[in-house]
Amino acid sequence: MNQTGAQTPLDRAHAAMEADTGDDAARLRFFERLGDAELFLLLTEEARGENLSPELFDLADGRFVLAFDREERLAAFTGRPAPYAALSGRVLAAMLAGQGVGLGLNLDVAPSAMLVPAEALGWLAETLGHGPDQIEARITEVTAPGGLPEVLLSALDAKLVTAAGLAQGAYLAGVVYQDGGRGHLLGFVDAREGAEPALAKAASEALTFSGIEAGAMDVGFFSAADPMAATLSRVGLRFDLPEPPEPPRGPAAPGMDPDAPPRLK
Repeated sequence: MNQTGAQTPLDRAHAAMEADTGDDAARLRFFERLGDAELFLLLTEEARGENLSPELFDLADGRFVLAFDREERLAAFTGRPAPYAALSGRVLAAMLAGQGVGLGLNLDVAPSAMLVPAEALGWLAETLGHGPDQIEARITEVTAPGGLPEVLLSALDAKLVTAAGLAQGAYLAGVVYQDGGRGHLLGFVDAREGAEPALAKAASEALTFSGIEAGAMDVGFFSAADPMAATLSRVGLRFDLPEPPEPPRGPAAPGMDPDAPPRLK
């Protein structure tokens, strides 16, 4: 195998999954990384607007498109300049869902080389398509968080990196509700206008891919001037959201706008 470049998050998640094939949590974490990753999809011709024409390969296990998590890995595979589209794993899974087409990931160029069957891509698209439930509950007490597994804390930390610029920060705390129920709350402070659904979905995915019941954590949104924000900052576990990257110059690459996913030709 011609391995290209340093290890990527997908390489590490794949290695953890392969180290113990019976570890459901490791398998979930790999698929979470796949959904979050930026992938470079091999095309037959340059993208025309939002229309994509991916290369299709008929293998013994079915029909597959090829994608790589680094541009240089795609170049190493083809050995020549080749057209491609940059898009997230979640967008690619949604595009391919129900079409009977699987994903050849990093084939021949990385330790994470594998064939992801069409059924697995369909499961990923369905899982990522589920949104969190909305609830209303009155909080009577806020405490330091406790009892949550380390796998969830790590998943939240990794997931919120993908939410760069969507909020000033977030705090995880224990809460007691008016009805006497206890739980945990992930409170976002000064979320950007319109970002609430994306942030709630990110938190929900961290739970799902940690193998933890959705009811283990609620999500709330508070302004920095809200007394609850001050309470959360005193007793909660803080998660920093990174600054957003510089906007790209020129038209966005196909697939990078979640509100305008590309279309397969």
